[in-house]
Amino acid sequence: MLKPRLIPSLLIEDGLVVKTIKFKNARYIGDPINTVNIFNKKEVDEICIFDISTTRNNLEPNYKLIETIASQSRMPICYGGGIKTVEQAQKIFNLGVEKIALSSILFTNIDLVNEISQQVGSQSVVLVIDVKKKLLGDYEIFINNGTKSTKIDLVDFLKKIKDLQFGEIIVNNIDLDGTEKGYDFGLIRKVFQYTSKPVTILGGAGSLEDVKKIYKEFKIIGAAAGSLFIYKGKLKAVLINYPTKEIKNKLYD
Repeated sequence: MLKPRLIPSLLIEDGLVVKTIKFKNARYIGDPINTVNIFNKKEVDEICIFDISTTRNNLEPNYKLIETIASQSRMPICYGGGIKTVEQAQKIFNLGVEKIALSSILFTNIDLVNEISQQVGSQSVVLVIDVKKKLLGDYEIFINNGTKSTKIDLVDFLKKIKDLQFGEIIVNNIDLDGTEKGYDFGLIRKVFQYTSKPVTILGGAGSLEDVKKIYKEFKIIGAAAGSLFIYKGKLKAVLINYPTKEIKNKLYD
């Protein structure tokens, strides 16, 4: 049975953990292995790791880094970055990753979704959709780490993919990335209206109260965040954190 999930989202750039604001101005956070080991001790539900170097530089996934992270992690891992073929996806699964995330490739080879799902099962394939809100309230999809507009409306795309074989959608509001202003409820409502797949929302979480608010309205949803689990206090000191099991359970009440 599906249940709410609280998910740290880590960005990897050139082999290091970074944090962005609106997909820009990447700030160095630390070593990914150390970061994963800290989350291990905090009994995290699962973790998303996105390598933003791969798309920017048109590189293959960093298999050595993925293997090291997977060997250290006691949490389920969702990895995204540079996956363009079934063979690459299969290699990543063989390294110990539970889910792979597809994003920019969806707009050049959408058939890859079903091709990978047929090899490993649809529950292991996650679609990541990065969006910006337009003036009239609609949402436009961007790719290549938020640098290129597809000119495609979110709702149109959700309708297009409804029959594809995949297990989950992660929707990220680019304009809220790193701002800690709270999740975009209008965006979440729109996504829930047009998909029956499990949804994870990313972008804007600044407190556990933000998480509790979306659990209260949407019940079964993944709440992903970067800054919330990386920074502490108004000065944004780097301190990897995650709520205890007791505190986390109170969020679901």
